[in-house]
Amino acid sequence: MNTIDPHVSRAAQDYDRVVACAIADLTQAEPGDHLPLADLAKRAGLSPFHFQRIFRRWAGVSPKRFQQYLALNRAKESLARDGNVLDAAFDAGLSGPGRLHDLFIALEAMSPGEYAAAADGLVLRYGFHPTPFGDGLFMATERGLCGLGFVTAGAMTREQTLADLARNWPRATLRIDAGATAPYVDRIFAPQFDATPLPLLVKGTNLQVRVWEALLRIPPGETATYGSIAAEIGQPRAARAVGNAVGHNAVSWLIPCHRVIRGTGIIGHYRWGTDRKRAMLAWEAARLSGEAAE
Repeated sequence: MNTIDPHVSRAAQDYDRVVACAIADLTQAEPGDHLPLADLAKRAGLSPFHFQRIFRRWAGVSPKRFQQYLALNRAKESLARDGNVLDAAFDAGLSGPGRLHDLFIALEAMSPGEYAAAADGLVLRYGFHPTPFGDGLFMATERGLCGLGFVTAGAMTREQTLADLARNWPRATLRIDAGATAPYVDRIFAPQFDATPLPLLVKGTNLQVRVWEALLRIPPGETATYGSIAAEIGQPRAARAVGNAVGHNAVSWLIPCHRVIRGTGIIGHYRWGTDRKRAMLAWEAARLSGEAAE
């Protein structure tokens, strides 16, 4: 029987205990500003020693270094305005083993007939599980994972998060079954290599599916603009439609809509919270640097 990886559970506890209360200060600081460790620790109600130990356990780097990664991502936001940079990023994107966490995503879209039927008769099993970014909701069918969202403190309860993701499947039958979704959590956040394709089932228009496929090609820790994605799918004037597709992505993190920013270089809206989006980007960058393994 699958169980949630203890490292994931601990990361979720660390996020809820320390990171969530400090991340707003870290992400909202002006570029170049450095927030003292003592101030961050005080906000979390911990000593500087305990705060740093817990934060480093979650991020893989110190709070000071994490702030540098946040600044780096801001620099990448500016670079992302240059289409040539984004072309290179897409070219470097991986769709098989070698992506972050060595996940091989196998994306399957519902057929036009299934789409029109609004998932009539489909059984969706769901469960809430700890993740490195807080409490996560996972929804799955026999054909694969079809939903991944996050509970956002002060904004969305578990019930609201469930209602938000279930809205995409109005005629489906919902069944709470954490045992059915636990293997996905183990697989997504487990540290070991697994070359078996991870199946995702998505429901969307042809354009939306093409956008989601393009998102899978953005390298971890990098960013892309709505306009560059529109160009990538051969519809350079469809930036607004691309934004709509990104907003309707129901499998967050795996289909990385957190890597999409506005053409002005601003992070912009994120369905599960802008602070969480910045945290995800910096968390990816820290791990890709190799520092997290030290």
